[in-house]
Amino acid sequence: MSDDAERWRELNRANWDERTKVHLGPNSDYDLASLRSGSGKLHPIEDAELGDVRGRRLLHLQCHFGIDTLKLAQRGATVVGLDFSPLAIEAARELATELRLEARFVLADLYDAPSAIPEPASFDVVYVTWGATCWLPDIRRWAEIVAGFLKPGGRLYYADAHPAAYIFDDDARLPDGKPGYFVPYLGRQPLVLVEHKDYADPTARLANATSVQWLHPLSDIVGGLIDAGLRLDWLHEHGHVPWRMFQMLVHKDDGDWHWPDRPWLPLGLSLQATR
Repeated sequence: MSDDAERWRELNRANWDERTKVHLGPNSDYDLASLRSGSGKLHPIEDAELGDVRGRRLLHLQCHFGIDTLKLAQRGATVVGLDFSPLAIEAARELATELRLEARFVLADLYDAPSAIPEPASFDVVYVTWGATCWLPDIRRWAEIVAGFLKPGGRLYYADAHPAAYIFDDDARLPDGKPGYFVPYLGRQPLVLVEHKDYADPTARLANATSVQWLHPLSDIVGGLIDAGLRLDWLHEHGHVPWRMFQMLVHKDDGDWHWPDRPWLPLGLSLQATR
């Protein structure tokens, strides 16, 4: 690993270790209540699209502290979650024990997943959602790793912010309140960001505020999956996302954040690809 890559990883790990504490706190938007009640709900997009996972072996990459992993276990999947944050994996294991759910959580960086989980071609579903791939410098290597874990006939379910929306940011806000231009869509360069705020808790102020992210164009995501040997089954674009990506978004009854008047830009992206 290069010195730059190691520095990026350590910055991001410190950022996510701190976010884990915030996301488990009393002011977090993460819905632990429904999980603890035994009826954990996914966000509207994946809830409508994922389908039945009962009896399926499922790998959740970049699982954070395992809240969605455990919701999928409640739906009858046999789950394995992987994340690079020690605090997140510790919290995930504690939650699984508390809820008496069968789940295995593995501490490893995404790019080390094949050696951390030496079980190639053994999963029915690989699950990757919401704010995951922007933390990865090499999207094509990610696609290869996803494909390597899937059984023949197994599928990837992927949902995330639309890459077209990532070029905008509230820090460059326009006079009408819309987010302004932030980064080039085809730039592909590392983005060093300093953000003290947290998306799930507006009262939090992060000390480990520096992170490094990447904007991956849609063609790189889809092309990487196809080149890795997967077949694209479908691709959907959405005018809403599960978090307040921009300040002008409004929270609607479905639980997601939408444009206040009309969806002038896609906010979400989801797809299914099969090996």
